[in-house]
This record gives sequence, C-alpha cells and structure tokens, in this order.
Amino acid sequence: MCGIFGGIMKDGNVAPIIHQALKRLEYRGYDSVGEATIYGEKLYIKKDCGKIDEVHKIHNLDSLPGNIGIGHTRWATHGAPSEINAHPHIDCGGQIAIVHNGIIENFAELKLELENKGHIFKSRTDTEVIAHLIEEAYKNNPSIRLADAVLETVRKLEGSYAIAVISSREPNKIVCARNESPLVLGLGENALYCASDIPAFLPLTNKAVIIEDGELVTLSLEGYEIRKIADSSIVTRAPKIIDWTPEMAVKQGYPHFMLKEIHEQPACLRNTLRLQEHYLDLMTTFLDRAREVFLVACGTSYHACLAASYMFSKLAFLATYPVIASEFIEQHGKSVNIESTILAVSQSGETADTLAAVNAARQRAATILGLTNVVGSTLTRVSRVYIIQQSGPEIGVAATKTFTSQLSVLAQLALRLAKKRGKISQDEMDFLEAKLKQIPDIVAKIIEKQEENVKAVAKKYRDAKVFFFLGRGISTATAYEGRLKLIEIAYVPAIAFPAGESKHGPISLVEQGFPVVFICPKDETHRTIIGNIMEMKARGATIIAIIEEGDEEVKKLADDYIEVPKGVPDVLSPIPFVIPLQLLAYYMAVEKGHNPDVPKNLAKSVTVK
Repeated sequence: MCGIFGGIMKDGNVAPIIHQALKRLEYRGYDSVGEATIYGEKLYIKKDCGKIDEVHKIHNLDSLPGNIGIGHTRWATHGAPSEINAHPHIDCGGQIAIVHNGIIENFAELKLELENKGHIFKSRTDTEVIAHLIEEAYKNNPSIRLADAVLETVRKLEGSYAIAVISSREPNKIVCARNESPLVLGLGENALYCASDIPAFLPLTNKAVIIEDGELVTLSLEGYEIRKIADSSIVTRAPKIIDWTPEMAVKQGYPHFMLKEIHEQPACLRNTLRLQEHYLDLMTTFLDRAREVFLVACGTSYHACLAASYMFSKLAFLATYPVIASEFIEQHGKSVNIESTILAVSQSGETADTLAAVNAARQRAATILGLTNVVGSTLTRVSRVYIIQQSGPEIGVAATKTFTSQLSVLAQLALRLAKKRGKISQDEMDFLEAKLKQIPDIVAKIIEKQEENVKAVAKKYRDAKVFFFLGRGISTATAYEGRLKLIEIAYVPAIAFPAGESKHGPISLVEQGFPVVFICPKDETHRTIIGNIMEMKARGATIIAIIEEGDEEVKKLADDYIEVPKGVPDVLSPIPFVIPLQLLAYYMAVEKGHNPDVPKNLAKSVTVK
C-alpha cells in the first residue's frame, strides 16, 4: 500500500506542496520516497530509499522546479527498498514519469515483451513496465495524446493500480487511472490534485471527486475530464464537500485505525491472490523436500501458523509443527539439522524472538523460508525464499489484516503442495481455488451485514469479567486469535482452548451467565461442538456462537449468534470466521472506553526478546 500524489498549480512551485502531501500520506508507506516535476518542458526527478524527512535532508525535495508534478511514498511489494526501486519510474527516453499504488499481476510477461522490443529496465519493480508501455504507445503513434497513450496502456494491465503520469511531451497535464486501488481528486482555487487518500490535500481544499474503478482522469488547469477505460465514454461527476477533521481524514473517516484496517481486509485479501507464481512454486518445492517443517512465529502470526498446520495436513498430507518462536530453541534447538525446514512468519520481519529462532536453526544448517509484510526486513535477508503477504502497513497495534493475509498465503502454499504431491483431485483443487477467490467478497459481506450485530453483542457483554473461546479442529486457531484480540485491546481476561478439553478442567470455572464464544463452522466437528455447547449450557453458560448462515441447530442453543456466509470449506474457515471476533474485540474496547489503536504495554513490532 503506497501513497501517490499529483498536483498542477496556476502559479508557484509545486514541489513543496507534493512534499507536504506525501508527509500526510506517510502512514501508507515509508521505505522510500520520490518526486518528479516538469519545468521548461524537461523532467526533473529526486528520489531515494528512507523516510521522507531523511530523503529530504539529503536531496531537498522542495527545490524541484515547476508548477506540475507527482510524488510517491512507498511500501515495497516488488523490489527491495533502494533508490533505483523508488518511484517515480521513467521510460527509456526520460520523458515519462509514473507513480503507482497496487500490484501488476502480468508485469513479468509485459516486461519480457518490452525487453524484446529494446526497452531497458533499471528497477526490479512491477511499476516500471507502465512507463515503458506508454513510451511504446508513443513509438507506435508519435502524435498520440498522453491520455490516449495511458488509456492504451492500462487496458493491457492485469491487477490493481492507481497511477499518476506526467510527460514532458505534454507538460501541462497529469493523467491518472484507477482499478482496485483508491484514487481521489482535490479541486483547489487555482490548483488541482490527485491522491491515494483525501488527507493528502485536505489542508489545501475540502472539495473532492472520488474516482471509481475502471476510470481514467486527465487533469489540467482548465479542469478535469473522467473517462471509462473500457469504452472511453465521458463520466460526469460533481465534487463532494469533505467535512472531516485532519485526524479523521487520515483514518478515512473511521474513528480508529483498527476499524479501518478491519474494513480493508477484503482489498488486502485480493492482493494476496496476486502473488507471483514463481515464488509460491519455489517455496512449495522446498516444503515438499523437507523431512520436517517447523512453522515458527509469535502472537497473531503463531495463530496463523497453527491454522496452517491443519491446512498442510489435510490438503498436502504434510505434518508441520507450529512452534511459538520464544520456545523454539529450548524445544527443538538441538534436534534441528540440515534436513529441517523453518517457515518463519512475521509481519514486520524484525520480531526478535522469531529471528533468534531462525538464527539458531541457520547455525544448524536448516533451510529458512520466510513470510513477512516488509521487503528488505531481516527475515527477507536471511531466508532462502521469502513471500511478501502484501497487506500494506498496519498502523493499529492489534494485528487484523495481518492474520487474514497470512492465512490466505499459507492456504495457497498448502493447495500448491497438495497439487504437487498428487494428494488432491483436480475437481477438489478447482473447488478450493474458486472458494479462495471468493473469500474477499465473503469477508466484505460479513463486515457489511454483521457489524451492527457484533456491536450489539459487545454492548450486551461489556461488563463481563472473563470469556471462554472454544473451537474444534482448525477453528481452535480462530478461538485463540479471538481471545488474543479481546485481551489485547479490551483488557478482558479470556481463556481459549480446544473445545474437547473443556471437561478436563476449564469447565469448573463456568457459572450462571458466564460468556462462552463458540466457533462453529459446519464441518466434521459440527456434531461434537454442539455437544460441547450443551455441556456449557447445562452449567449456566451464556452462549455466543459464530455460525454458518442457516445453522438452525446452533441458533436454538445460542443466546447470541453472528452468521458467516455458508459454503466456506473448513480449511479456509478461519479467514471469515475471525472477522466477527475482531469486530467484537474492537467494539468491546470502545464500549469500555479504551483506545483500540494504542493498547497499554504493547508495541506494533516486538524487537526485543
């Protein structure tokens, strides 16, 4: 998730405006920054890796000349943070500059095609292909307008993008386009802006035009023109007046980053389905060769690993061992050897306990694989193969989109390994892949349909002193994650365990009105989980059930229930079934007057042991 900004002004230099706008977008990405402007029909560019203030101190971004320009703050998905990989990217002739937020799925094929035509690439990003495609459009038709060259280009792109393009050939225009990445225009007195988010230009103007998917925009001092990418038809759309405070704007109108990030999960899950096939296949090959596989992580990432252990076992017949990173050295340190494979999972790629486990395993010649969200992190540097989960920066301390994005990646690995090993029929493979592609829409539906129900449940149980979270099979991991969220941000003591363990001690705590949350997908554990619900009810427990739509049996037993769309396979169920638990924790915290974004005694990335 990167931040883009463009501005065209009647008078004055635009570079300081771009700089300040990027500062307001820095929460969207912060491994590199760059600006490009046009002055005297010449393109000027300054960019580098590092935070905005660091880069500005070295390069003085404000000194770029010209009244038209674009800028970018980056969260890397393709290519490690470096000056070369920083945006803006340019064509071979240095006449076209582009900034981009999103993921181009077919960039490898496009790049090969362009290289065969003589184009020279400088970066390892997917974005650079866009600049060269526009250049190629000019080569094929020297009289083409910039807007039409961009239109021709975006019709060739597969994936998500919000782009802004400038060219010294037409030094008075910015051309933007959007597909599945946010883009908005700001209309000032004597200036027009385009940006990823409203906060970028809110101090400059509160008049905004929201650009929809599949639209292309041309900005000039005369105004803006919106066209549909599919058929070039003109779109008429009036501006809206934005009445947000600057703080609200950064959170896109949400009261807290955590709620914003819960709502971002459908988009993040779509991005995880755009992973490069090459890296998935390469990691699958290493997993297939391994004599033993340890899934090593902390906190929320450990719960994703626990769920993944069920996925690998059920789909690929591969036994994996999920291990809490801080316990790995004591538990397995002496037994790890050259035939061992460690799949380390860390949102930041800098989690101290996870890296300590990895380093101990490396010393014993184990193979290290990594799943993280940060290109260039320590985990990416020490891993034989790594995959970036592509969920963008997560500002809220309590991980939400991290959990579901990691699960989506791990599910894809389990499916590929199952196929590689011949442990799954083609029909079943097709069915599961189709369902995985539906998960983003299913999550969106849960948020849309169930958020108010969850809010009511939180209000009802706000004074409860302790909670149980119970699940069976893969839903045990979901129960653990629901418990962690409630503890983290609502400060409510909670206990989670496999439901079958309830009669081996924990049930002794249950008394009249004791709230017990059951995760109840309609899988092979359904019959036994009903028995566990009845055990709890017999001792006076109040039952809160996360159920599949139309599950009348559990509805009759539950005091409160939240429904998830039916038909989700059990191996994928933790992704949609955790959403109501994230919302429950959030609204419990709000009901109790706590700030969900800043839980006490916790930090986003635990870099000390």
